[in-house]
Amino acid sequence: MSTAKGSILERKARIFNVQKYSIYDGPGVRTLIFFKGCPLRCKWCSNPEGLERKYQVMFKEDLCIHCGSCIPVCPVQIHHFQDAAGGPKHKINRTTDCVGCRKCETVCPKQALSVVGSDQTISEVLEIIQQDTLFYLSSGGGVTLGGGEVTAQPEFAANLLTECKRLGIHTAIETSGYTKLDNLLLMAPFTDLFLYDIKHIDSERHYELTGVPNERILDNLTELIRRGYHVKIRMPLLRGLNDSEETIRRTLEFLQTFKYYKNFLGIDLLPYHKLGINKYRQLDMQYAITEDLSFKAEELDKIEGFIKGYDLQVEVIRH
Repeated sequence: MSTAKGSILERKARIFNVQKYSIYDGPGVRTLIFFKGCPLRCKWCSNPEGLERKYQVMFKEDLCIHCGSCIPVCPVQIHHFQDAAGGPKHKINRTTDCVGCRKCETVCPKQALSVVGSDQTISEVLEIIQQDTLFYLSSGGGVTLGGGEVTAQPEFAANLLTECKRLGIHTAIETSGYTKLDNLLLMAPFTDLFLYDIKHIDSERHYELTGVPNERILDNLTELIRRGYHVKIRMPLLRGLNDSEETIRRTLEFLQTFKYYKNFLGIDLLPYHKLGINKYRQLDMQYAITEDLSFKAEELDKIEGFIKGYDLQVEVIRH
């Protein structure tokens, strides 16, 4: 192996999770690599631990016995006791950045603490991916890079995708599309499938829901499709936020521009779920959604039928 090649394989990115045997994020059985850091702040985000690039401590208070073992081992004094009814309780100082040493995680007798974020090399991530090569071959699966936002660490992602393609592994990325076009084009030659979010077609409403406007997102999407890259749209569905007939109709009218492109592969509908709520508590973060935004099966069937009326391929992803 050349020095240059070795240098690339030792390049690092901050990862916060690896999920094996996924069947929802591209074709076949897949391994998902979650990149830390995201420019959006979607109110319904189910991966709050992926929003910040920095290390974070997740704290399961219901498991904590308030023994204080974590306090003396932390080099930046994140852990401390706070007076409360019934005696001192363990708390975390969120104004001080965790350095990722994981000493607190190691000494906790009840596994109440976990440090989110791991700096991994391309070689290390490839080793994990290759463990399930037989599943990819038998199912038509592969690897999907997501987050957070994968385009926030574009050089690593492009190098990892390149190595996966060299090994004959199908590649996909999940992206909000909110990035420089150059970042997407850096990855595009080694990406078999873009799973590309459209969260709201109206830019002002998109800003209210995610913290960013959508012009760049739609422009980048148009460029990817017109340049021949395979794209499948992912539309989160949230009752009362982006599910009105007018909103969906405007989205479909925009997408009809691409209906006859063979590389435009249709739409996945992602109904709202509450799977990430507990993680907000573990990070001392406020979950912005207070009401139930989920749908009944017959409501989803109606939306799916409405989209099919525009002669577009659509599938509801039901977790």
